[in-house]
Amino acid sequence: MNTVNPQAGHAVIHGRAARLDIANLDTDQIMPKQFLRGIDKAGLDQGVLYDLRFDGEGKERPEFVLNRPGFAGVDMLLAGANYGCGSSREHAVWGMQQFGFKAVVAASFGEIFYSNAMNNRLLLAMVSAEDARIFHAQAQAQEVLGLPLDIEIDVAAQQVRTAGHSAAFSISPRHRRMFLQGQDSIAASMAHAPQIAAFAQQHWQRQPWVRDVAATVRARLD
Repeated sequence: MNTVNPQAGHAVIHGRAARLDIANLDTDQIMPKQFLRGIDKAGLDQGVLYDLRFDGEGKERPEFVLNRPGFAGVDMLLAGANYGCGSSREHAVWGMQQFGFKAVVAASFGEIFYSNAMNNRLLLAMVSAEDARIFHAQAQAQEVLGLPLDIEIDVAAQQVRTAGHSAAFSISPRHRRMFLQGQDSIAASMAHAPQIAAFAQQHWQRQPWVRDVAATVRARLD
């Protein structure tokens, strides 16, 4: 369950996490290239971690954590270090969101993946290596019982919490504000629409010859 109350200036995400303790898992593995053929975002959930979820014949790997019965519908990942390294494909983020993931907790993330995720409101909580180790140990204990790990992420307090551990994570003021106000990067930009429009008007008044250049050229050619 994702709980966001922007009116109160507070955002808490409650979820069930699966452990994916693989360091340097790159975006090619998160979203393989064969799922990038479309011109929109539709169906990207099918490609998420495909080669980990399925074998070469397209059959589910029963041993993979997301395929286990007790892990159906998990909405968080406890990932290994440097999660999301590699190429800059934003499809990896979109696919994870379509799959149902709301947050990833790890000791570190690929830099471009981090920006793509946070700008699209997929929360990445970067904790210390020791805190990550503790969370992974807790999740591993739950796996023995066939259950995911219950996690709470408090964006306002910048804390990741389980029943037995709490850890701080850092987040930029801009991203923190976006999550608290329920915005992605486009919505955050549109909050400044009046200032943007005023700047554009002033710019065109100073340099009227640059306004609608393409339309003017097309009209002349026609």
